[in-house]
Amino acid sequence: MESGRAALPPDIGNPTPRVVLETNMGRIVMELDRESAPQTVESIVSHVQNQFYDGLIFHRVRPGFMIQAGAFTVEGQMRQSSSPMLPNESDNGLSNERGTVAMARRDDPNSASTQFFINLVDNTYLDYQPQTAETPVHWGYTVFGRVVEGMDVVDAIAQVPTQRGRLSEAVPLQPIIIERAYVEGG
Repeated sequence: MESGRAALPPDIGNPTPRVVLETNMGRIVMELDRESAPQTVESIVSHVQNQFYDGLIFHRVRPGFMIQAGAFTVEGQMRQSSSPMLPNESDNGLSNERGTVAMARRDDPNSASTQFFINLVDNTYLDYQPQTAETPVHWGYTVFGRVVEGMDVVDAIAQVPTQRGRLSEAVPLQPIIIERAYVEGG
């Protein structure tokens, strides 16, 4: 550039960056919602740009529920991230509906890292529920985007044969690999 300034990545400032997952079963395009889940989207985009997800598998496939990825290689090794755990952003008004993408986590509501899942059906019981006089706050699972292309691929992944394994209770018999993940236009 003549001004001497470096070009910014195309997703900087884009409220809805698109992440493409090229899998061995087809292409999935996810539109992320930076306004509703800013820290989650920044983390996902950063991991994608650093090729963290390349070569990872969908290690949990539950028909009628969701498909999950973001941690394990084909060899079953966990890929570690040096990024801190994410704060729970599930109180953002987005719902775990069919086709949405949300962060997986442990029991600690602020334990999401790199694993995400795509909802195959409406799983609204996974949503944030505010505290009432009768019940404590229910921290849900942070929705941060939705599938805008390739839901047929998601549905096909959901139908692959699975078995109980050390990675999850529903590991595909044949690996479903994220061959490449990238920010569209980036």
